[in-house]
Amino acid sequence: MLDLQELLFMFFGGLGIFLFGIKYMSNGLTKIAGDRLRDLLDRFTSNPIKGVLVGIVATILLQTSTSTTVLTIGLVNAGFMTLRQAIGVIMGANVGTTATAFIIGIDVADYALPILFIGTLLLFFFKNSKVNNFGQAIFGFGSLFLGLNIMGDGVAPLADTQAFENLTLSMSDTPILGVMIGTALTVAVQSSTASIGLLQQLYDTGAMELSAALPVLFGDNIGTTITAVLASIGASLAAKRAALSHVIFNLVGATIVLIFLQPFMALIATIEETFNLIPPMTIAVAHGSFNVTNLLLQVSFIGVLAAIVTKLIPGKDTDIEYKPKHLDPAFVQRSPAIALGQAQKEVLRMGEFAQQGLQEVNQYSKHPRRRSAERITQYEEAINNLDRTITDYLTQISSRSLSGENSYLHTILLNTVRDIERIGDHMENIMELVDYQVEKKVVISEEAKEDLEEMFSLTLRTFQDAVYALEHHDLDTAHATEQQEDKIDQMERTMRLKHIRRMNEGRCSGSAGVIFVDIVSNLERIGDHSVNIAETVLNEK
Repeated sequence: MLDLQELLFMFFGGLGIFLFGIKYMSNGLTKIAGDRLRDLLDRFTSNPIKGVLVGIVATILLQTSTSTTVLTIGLVNAGFMTLRQAIGVIMGANVGTTATAFIIGIDVADYALPILFIGTLLLFFFKNSKVNNFGQAIFGFGSLFLGLNIMGDGVAPLADTQAFENLTLSMSDTPILGVMIGTALTVAVQSSTASIGLLQQLYDTGAMELSAALPVLFGDNIGTTITAVLASIGASLAAKRAALSHVIFNLVGATIVLIFLQPFMALIATIEETFNLIPPMTIAVAHGSFNVTNLLLQVSFIGVLAAIVTKLIPGKDTDIEYKPKHLDPAFVQRSPAIALGQAQKEVLRMGEFAQQGLQEVNQYSKHPRRRSAERITQYEEAINNLDRTITDYLTQISSRSLSGENSYLHTILLNTVRDIERIGDHMENIMELVDYQVEKKVVISEEAKEDLEEMFSLTLRTFQDAVYALEHHDLDTAHATEQQEDKIDQMERTMRLKHIRRMNEGRCSGSAGVIFVDIVSNLERIGDHSVNIAETVLNEK
């Protein structure tokens, strides 16, 4: 007799271990890949076809299409990737995610415990972080199979129940019912890999026929898009468009294959019989065949799909386009002087991002909204990216023969890039302090808020003047920047004294004081970096 409690315990326990394994393995692989994966997506997606290939490779490496999609959306937000390129990556990710099903289809479940032991050794007996990352990936891999085994043992008795048999017959007769069940299951567990893994186990135990399993498989593919949709709620325009393109891509694919379900099913059955596949591998082959077919049918229509989602969700792709605009490598060889001029334009552009970021963080300190936090993070990422690319460009220029004047300008630009990058760091520090204030529900007094507003205003004006002096070689503005920085230093000292007085009088809490002083300190350091920029102009003259 079927023990319902044991079935539920084994199923949900196995599912939990399986999901943990997928997540833990994916996190380990992401740490191993590091920024190299982001660079791969950035450098090798110049057209949608390359994007498809990169999407396949990235998803196989990460073992999760969700992570690939999130990275892709981040690059679209940053202006590194167009929507067309992003759609190519997402299409490729759909194919790459089938790798997990093939791994599950390989009969290595008996080695789950030894794999777990190896992962544990690497995690607990080595101090090297890289070794630990590999240990995390291996431990997650073992957990995946252990959870799958337990989950499979839990669902095996379903094959002998009349109710489940009737359900599978209904799915065979009405494929759309199977699609709905597959979609609902994937939405429920928030992982198409988990729902497909369960499907492989059900097919392996004989609880489902191929005619019932395939519609559920198509539903699993539709359900996985819901995760991206949920992630895009409240997110940027690019995230919404990418999520919608994912939904349309999988819906169209499932619809086409459902229309030709009988030929598709006959093909999979023939492959199963010809190559004597084990049941889990049959589902993996069906999953791979579906996604590859879907890709081949739609890859030529990436431009059409991009136009459709842009029409459905109108607006500008990204607010911050921070891929370098002026750094042409050709000038380095032909005319280092012109290359320096181009680098200066990019440095000034970097300064504009820092100004806009400071304005945004000032608003965020008064009204902490998610959209402002996202924009601050984007400005900080833009500044960091330009720091790397401009520095690399200037390094290339330094290998060329430069006049004394150009050599000095080269030094100025290198130092200015460093100062602006540090300003970006302080900007991010202030945002994190505001986040801490909101999280801990710390209340800052009205007097302290007025002081911060005054210092924000003076600091921003000082930095704006420094950038203006650099752009126009304006001595008067450079001197004004020095004078304003002296005021910022004096203001910091005054505000610290006022803060101590408020604390002594009980008008300000200790936790509020810590946040207040740290914000003031970061603003003072922004003033220091501003005057560094202005002094380069004074020294030049």
